[in-house]
Amino acid sequence: MAVNLRDVARLAGVSVPTASRVLSGSDYPVAEDLRARVAEAAEKLDYVPNAQAQALLHGNRSTVGVLVGDVGDPYFSEIVNGVHTAAAEQRLLVTICNTERDVDRELEYFRMLQAHRTGAVIVAGSDLLDERYRSGMRARIDSFCSGGGRVAAIGAPSLGADRVEVANAAGGRRLAEHLVGLGHRRIGVLAAPATVASTRERVAGLREVVEAAGGVLHVRHGAPSREEGHAGTPELMAYGVTALVGTADQMALGALARLREQGLTVPGEVSVAGFNDITAAQDAWPALTSVRLPLREMGAAALRLATSLQADAGPRVRRLGTELVVRASTGPLPRDQSPDGGDAAGSAARTDS
Repeated sequence: MAVNLRDVARLAGVSVPTASRVLSGSDYPVAEDLRARVAEAAEKLDYVPNAQAQALLHGNRSTVGVLVGDVGDPYFSEIVNGVHTAAAEQRLLVTICNTERDVDRELEYFRMLQAHRTGAVIVAGSDLLDERYRSGMRARIDSFCSGGGRVAAIGAPSLGADRVEVANAAGGRRLAEHLVGLGHRRIGVLAAPATVASTRERVAGLREVVEAAGGVLHVRHGAPSREEGHAGTPELMAYGVTALVGTADQMALGALARLREQGLTVPGEVSVAGFNDITAAQDAWPALTSVRLPLREMGAAALRLATSLQADAGPRVRRLGTELVVRASTGPLPRDQSPDGGDAAGSAARTDS
């Protein structure tokens, strides 16, 4: 027979309302000895509170919803791992909603989380440069927070919520400095959709340095996938580029495969680099140079923002940096292509073997 709250109250020798206040996490004052008796009775009887009933009363503060673009994308899966790690520390239940960055789907999932009285929501996808998305999300966030919910975003300053920001543009500049330092001036970029803010930031950082060095950046936008990187490589190579950059590592990995199929050596004839530094980047052949983002830390930081009390007015911002990890996929411009006919200098960035 299932144990109920009345059983716990009877064993603890307290009233049912007192037992309820203790076990529901209410801030109503209860004497410490009574709290201890209720907790001991609940443990002895293996009492499990009715989460649905508690949610109807004051929202389910023990649940967190995460809106992600694609759980199959290593970028999002690592962020989710970070959310789970931080949630486990607080004994929180995490619900993952795979939106595929579809505006209507993302807004509907948010509405569903609100309907289920979820305590906090993390918007894990970067900002979309789409006014319908932005206005819809702002309205949803206002409605959710007015009912006691909490929201944190990764990127997306336009939403007006607490957020975690990553130095995407700075990472792009650092990678461009590395490639320019190796002598490259014609660089192709396999970029995710231009509507994604983080993509635009990475491309902008690359462009700033390359064009300042007298070079040119050729950009091809597409889905952030290995397949898109594979398909787009010949198009960019037709411009005579000597280096390819994927704004997501999986795009760069697709480029590596296509270059091998075409009989081109990396980095002997073409250098290749990516962003995010997913695990597969280390195992690629050759190992992939990449701008490392602290993906797990991003997820954990967003969870902590979404569940911590806010003392100051206005959105809180947690800023995280990036790191260039140089591996074997980038090298000097071939001698016969170098502007001065000699070897280009290398970069001073960190190198992983």
